[in-house]
Amino acid sequence: MHEKIAALITTNDVCVLATASGMTPHCSLMSYAVTDDGREIWLATHKNTKKYKNMEENPRVSILIDSRERDREDRRSRAKALTISGVMETARERDKIAAIRSRLLARHPHLAAFLDHPDAVFLVFRAERYQLLEGVDAAYYEEA
Repeated sequence: MHEKIAALITTNDVCVLATASGMTPHCSLMSYAVTDDGREIWLATHKNTKKYKNMEENPRVSILIDSRERDREDRRSRAKALTISGVMETARERDKIAAIRSRLLARHPHLAAFLDHPDAVFLVFRAERYQLLEGVDAAYYEEA
């Protein structure tokens, strides 16, 4: 994985998740955690959400992670935007769920009640493609 891609994934903790139902896209602001190697992004949601229903219908999703919070004002021309395309799956194994929950709580302690809710589901995003934009005209593509 390109070092700039890895850095953007590991230094951020909020993303935009894009799902779709039929021909209708849906975007959700999500907190996330990442595995040590950066190959899996872990998220959580509740079963009764539009995004979860969309993912059950179509597990192919896209995630956007960007640097707009850090690259403000005179640094705006250096902002980075990373689009990651891949597949989302619901974690089923108890050990995997515990690992995801633990990592999410370490990065997002304010989510404790949300993660403990009976409808909480823990998600594993597996990247297939990366598109990194730096500023307005530099682009880098990579297959996972």
